[in-house]
Amino acid sequence: MKVSRIAAVGAVSGIAVLALGAPAFAHVTVQPEGTAAKGGYAVVDFKVPNERDNASTTKVEVTFPADQPLASVMPQPVSGWKAEVTKSKLDKPLEVHGKQIDEAVTKVTWTADGKGIEPGFFQKFPVSVGTLPADADQMVFKAIQTYSNKEVVRWIEVPQEGQEEPDTPAPVLTLSAPEGDGHGASGADADDKAGSGTENTAAEGSASGAGSDTTARVLGIVGIVVGAAGIGYGVLAGRRRDSGTSA
Repeated sequence: MKVSRIAAVGAVSGIAVLALGAPAFAHVTVQPEGTAAKGGYAVVDFKVPNERDNASTTKVEVTFPADQPLASVMPQPVSGWKAEVTKSKLDKPLEVHGKQIDEAVTKVTWTADGKGIEPGFFQKFPVSVGTLPADADQMVFKAIQTYSNKEVVRWIEVPQEGQEEPDTPAPVLTLSAPEGDGHGASGADADDKAGSGTENTAAEGSASGAGSDTTARVLGIVGIVVGAAGIGYGVLAGRRRDSGTSA
């Protein structure tokens, strides 16, 4: 009984801890769809959860790092939201595909046309970005979340390595190693090789399947023959036994 009570108390305590700790995980975050390679392009999702039970999120503003300007920023249309892209002049122009770019996107603002993000839900805001910095391991975006009751939450605190996570951390995008470094086949070659390998595997599988099917059929026929022979032998033996009894 004591063990059962201790287990019950422990379970209740664990649930209470999880309940109290759950809101800490409901932050505005950014994650790539696939990978975000240095010096390349990527589609990233800004995930915005609603942390309130009495209001909806009606506006989301994401500020892009000024020291890591991106020449291309294109938000994907999101149903029920209007996206506005803000650009600013650069102190130092960027060179992209041989062209000089003197302005970059500094902020994207999403405003709800309807109810927005209601309590208990979250929304993803996809954005195509590039080219990503080639000399950095991460990008820090600052976000501002506005609720229908006029409450504003500023996700702008920059997480520091070796320190506890702040209460309102800014979304951080981790960049992966650059792609196309010559250590592997190009995309087309890789696809061709993958396709060839798939076809060969399929052919081998078909041949193996045909062989297995033939073997199964042979074994089946042999089994039928052996079974028939056994039945015949049993019948013959029975008759002999009956004959011997009669005699």
